[in-house]
Amino acid sequence: MEVMPTLTQRIEEFLRYLEAERGASPHTRAAYRRDLDGFAEHVEALRPGAGPDDVDVPMVRGYLGDLYGTVTASTISRKLSALRSFYRFLGRRGLASTDPVALLRSPRLKPPLPRFLPVDEATRLMELPRDDDARELRDRALLEVLYGAGLRVSELAGLSLDSLDLEAGLVRVTGKGRKERVVPLGRKAVAALREYLPRRGELVPEDGGIVHPEAVFLSSRGRRISVRRVQQVVDEQARRAGVRGRTSPHDLRHSCATHLLDSGADLRSIQELLGHASLSTTQRYTHVTIDTLMAVYENAHPLERRKKDR
Repeated sequence: MEVMPTLTQRIEEFLRYLEAERGASPHTRAAYRRDLDGFAEHVEALRPGAGPDDVDVPMVRGYLGDLYGTVTASTISRKLSALRSFYRFLGRRGLASTDPVALLRSPRLKPPLPRFLPVDEATRLMELPRDDDARELRDRALLEVLYGAGLRVSELAGLSLDSLDLEAGLVRVTGKGRKERVVPLGRKAVAALREYLPRRGELVPEDGGIVHPEAVFLSSRGRRISVRRVQQVVDEQARRAGVRGRTSPHDLRHSCATHLLDSGADLRSIQELLGHASLSTTQRYTHVTIDTLMAVYENAHPLERRKKDR
């Protein structure tokens, strides 16, 4: 009598597929392993030696039910997504005749509101006193472009000299999906770039390497600055400015959009500036400003203050 592979054995096949055919990173494979092994343990406790076809919808629902209250909705959604990928793989390879996950819905997730800096904190960050050396000039220009143009960190790191038009105050950006857009830089970003660019070569010691001929923002080795280094610069400079909590390049992008909206810019213009494919993505910023408005109202309106004093 043929012995059918167990669920655990099929999971191992799936993980090998992720590595050999999908080129998944060790981090990704480890995440899939954790999620799928947890499910396999649940099934094994109910039906020892079970294979993929022994799993039914109530069994999956019971597993998800056990997770509720112990992990976040986003974690449950991720684990369910891992199961979907696993059973799709089995179905394509003819290794399972049923898919107990296909009709199950992920929990509804409330998207987190963008984190942004208040105007006074953003101003402090941009106006930090700096030394007159190439690295300080680079860091100031980097911050001004992130905040002034609302760029993604990958867009900033990928900027080339020929993408800048400082006379017109514009920059050509290659965003997600290799889509190009042209966005304004702002006066202070242009001024910071004019100071930095003539001295960018000074970032590299004379015996330290060759300066990248195209990159706007350089590392100390003359290469394009890495996304990781941009993140470090933003957080380091924000700490110097007394900004509360960790600060990321994306926080500056969110700050740009939120402050524009607060100042009267329309959503369509902000959508174009940020390179959002969908207006619904940009509309998250309206919730931020409404929350800010309510907080101001509750703290400032006489009737609201009277309620608190009771």
